[in-house]
Amino acid sequence: MWAFVVCVLACALQVFIATSAQESDSKFWIENGKRMLEERSKLKLRTNQAKNVIIFLGDGMSLTTLTAARIYKGQLQNTTGESEHLSFEQFPFTGISKTYCVNSQVADSACSATAYLCGVKTNKATIGVTSNVLLGDCPASVPEEHRVTSIMQWAQWAGKATGIVTTTRVTHASPAGGYAQIAHRDWESDKDMIKTSGGQTNLTECEDIARQLITKDPGRNFKVIMGGGRDNFMKQGINSTGKRNDEDLIQNWKNDKKTRFGDKVAKYITTREELMNTDMSKTDFVLGLFHQSHLDYRLKSNFEKQPTLQEMTRNAIQLLQKEPNGYVLFVEGGLIDKAHHATWARIALDETLEFSKAVSDAVALTSEDDTLIVVTSDHAHTMTMAGYPKRNENILGLTNSISTDNMTYTTLSYANGPKQSFTNDSTCHRINVTSEDLKKIDYAYPSLVDLEDETHGGDDVMVFARGPMSHLFTGNYEQNQIALGMAMAAGISTNPPTSTSNSSAIRPFNLAGQTVFAVLLLGLIGISRSSL
Repeated sequence: MWAFVVCVLACALQVFIATSAQESDSKFWIENGKRMLEERSKLKLRTNQAKNVIIFLGDGMSLTTLTAARIYKGQLQNTTGESEHLSFEQFPFTGISKTYCVNSQVADSACSATAYLCGVKTNKATIGVTSNVLLGDCPASVPEEHRVTSIMQWAQWAGKATGIVTTTRVTHASPAGGYAQIAHRDWESDKDMIKTSGGQTNLTECEDIARQLITKDPGRNFKVIMGGGRDNFMKQGINSTGKRNDEDLIQNWKNDKKTRFGDKVAKYITTREELMNTDMSKTDFVLGLFHQSHLDYRLKSNFEKQPTLQEMTRNAIQLLQKEPNGYVLFVEGGLIDKAHHATWARIALDETLEFSKAVSDAVALTSEDDTLIVVTSDHAHTMTMAGYPKRNENILGLTNSISTDNMTYTTLSYANGPKQSFTNDSTCHRINVTSEDLKKIDYAYPSLVDLEDETHGGDDVMVFARGPMSHLFTGNYEQNQIALGMAMAAGISTNPPTSTSNSSAIRPFNLAGQTVFAVLLLGLIGISRSSL
């Protein structure tokens, strides 16, 4: 064992020495910089219409998470991680979106999902409704004028296939933004509605999120549903872990597919083995619920029972890519957020690398000529990276700098969270982290303010795009423009086919119109088309 450790350290040292020698030469930086600029100068705008759209959502994937994850990736490979990159960081166009809710400076995953999937900003913890609906107000969420539709619905109106993939419960806030209209993100099952209603008795007009997914448009038309949350669909019973009081929604899904699509192949699966043994080229509908609740973290998961995000994404694309009119697919790496809430930085970074792998597979399986891929986050977290650590210092370790209390500190830390960082005795001093095991998978990183769970951050988040009309996603803009930009790129309207209203419709552009729009847009952000 020690021989292996010594070998790894020796390899890392050799790489560091070689890299340092290169970087000490000014030509290294000049030539690298020129080469990158030359490549960017040759970029061509893709102004054709996108047949397919894939939106990747790294839940809680803040800018600091990206920086730390790319360093972590490099260090796992015994390279200097600071110059590494995640798969989507090589996309040709990047932007920044503002994540606030209508009633909150710091967003949650519900209001933000309504923004980037429905094109409308709303109140914290509500989904698919306008800001006229306050949290938990069921009656206010019923009128059509208080409800909004998502890009999944717009895509179905345009004749495209749709699907969702997530490492969280498929009824969780982010994926629910694609199909649910509800006044409370926690109403995932009928039992949850009773539990979190706060004594309300006027909930009969509202349906829980799981029911909406199985019985309402657009959810019931999804070709692919993969993730966790099985208990929200199963009925309570002696031999069941289900939560529902009313019916088995899994059986409902099976019956619906048989009734409406009798000649189509619909499969319900619950394990990785079943997924890997399914021929997606011969399958039309998949409901994959691989866990009772959220899927397990990769570093803690049972690989035999549950698939990775990469495997789910690959299979979802393989099923959808045979659709003649194209598709819209939502993919969420949801456990980045869950790990951050516990201040488990190592797991958060590892889940970000898993997310990057899924994006890489999507790139390999699709063509940049007809598929728009957008990668973003819904909100930030409070993790920070600080302390002047030396180059190639372990990103998950100590800075080796000394503070005024004569103790060192970790490079990564949180503004708030469950890790008690100060003693409760009369001296009230900072806990010495050098006596703690930072190599633990679930080591909780220090936080300044003690809270039961770490909170989200209010920072803007990154947006990365490649494919047709990907230049629409440059600059700094409101988060709701992401949904509208994807619809514009795919040439689909936000209004149903029978609507005659022109107030909010996104009409398909012809090639000339797209070109003019592109030139105007780039002019606004100070880039001439001749420089691309």
